[in-house]
Amino acid sequence: MNILFFLTPKSDVAYIYDSYSLRQVLEKMEYHKYSCIPVISENGKYVGTITEGDLLWGLKNRDSLDLKAAEEIPILAFQRRMDYAPIRVDSNMEDLLEKAMRQNFVPVVDDQKNFIGIITRRDIMQYICSAHQKKEKERN
Repeated sequence: MNILFFLTPKSDVAYIYDSYSLRQVLEKMEYHKYSCIPVISENGKYVGTITEGDLLWGLKNRDSLDLKAAEEIPILAFQRRMDYAPIRVDSNMEDLLEKAMRQNFVPVVDDQKNFIGIITRRDIMQYICSAHQKKEKERN
């Protein structure tokens, strides 16, 4: 099976640019109710992911913070503890499943490392469940 079957394209994914401020990231994550969000460069390359935990640990090391000050703090000033490893668009299902077991979503990049979308663990699990249900119906 082709992994593109599971792809949520970039146009349907919330992501942030590596040039965003802390405030912009907080507002985007709050709006979408995300605990983790992909980070891409202005030219579309996948940079990594930032999590609520990354933000919390980064805020812990700051003396004080108000929303106005958050506009001046670049998001790249926050250390990322674990980036979600991307897969290439031509990867196989085994590579996808291996990463999906450890990540809520798997970023997908093309051969130029341009971010093209994500595959969520939920979408994979829904497919497996519906395929299993279909087989069960065929048996009965």
